[in-house]
Amino acid sequence: MGAIYKRVVLKISGELIHENSKNLAISHELLEALCKQIIAIYGLGVELSIVIGGGNIFRGHTYNGRNSGFMRTDADKMGMLATAINALALRSTLENHGIDTVIQSALAIEGIVDRFSIQDADQALKLKKIVIFCCGTGNPFFSTDSAAALRACELHADILLKATTVDGVYDDDPHKNPNAKKFDCLSYGKVFEKNLGVMDLTAFVLCMENNIPIRIFSGQKEGEMVKAVRGQSPGTFIGNRENGNR
Repeated sequence: MGAIYKRVVLKISGELIHENSKNLAISHELLEALCKQIIAIYGLGVELSIVIGGGNIFRGHTYNGRNSGFMRTDADKMGMLATAINALALRSTLENHGIDTVIQSALAIEGIVDRFSIQDADQALKLKKIVIFCCGTGNPFFSTDSAAALRACELHADILLKATTVDGVYDDDPHKNPNAKKFDCLSYGKVFEKNLGVMDLTAFVLCMENNIPIRIFSGQKEGEMVKAVRGQSPGTFIGNRENGNR
């Protein structure tokens, strides 16, 4: 069975390549496992772009306020640079497997990565290259979720896939409540009504207003990415009811 989407933006949490037990910000083993899943969906013929977070190295929002030692704007810029480090690691690993990959940054980092261009990204995707976006939106106070939603809108993606350390959206914290219920499918309206924190509000509204469906699933379970692009329903699907639970 092939992919049901032509163009996909994949948001990856930096936590997926972080190994606490060995105190490794970037685990080669976890990065290889992640790339194995990415290569599998790329092999289905989708035009694939990736937004990777930097939480395994530095989370800007956790240093919010003067009392933390950093100004919020500086902390967020540090977080953006963390995503560039992850993007370089991801590209290097993918290219070791023979996958043609480019990085585009929302911030100018001359000599390390290229600057973001919608036209260049669109052309690279049409040439079947994987495009990795880093440094968020290039602005403080915006998360990498917002960057992923923005890139999905700009590139007219069919869906935004969000690979995280949880296997979907629940009505309560599943780590604290063993009876928490996982949702298979939600409308945009229900997410608002139930006040579910699927991603930051800016990102969610961008997707809702541009009618881009979202699927949230575990990036730690082998094969879940392939299921997502094949429409086999891992995690939680969010979109208009008429879109269906594809």
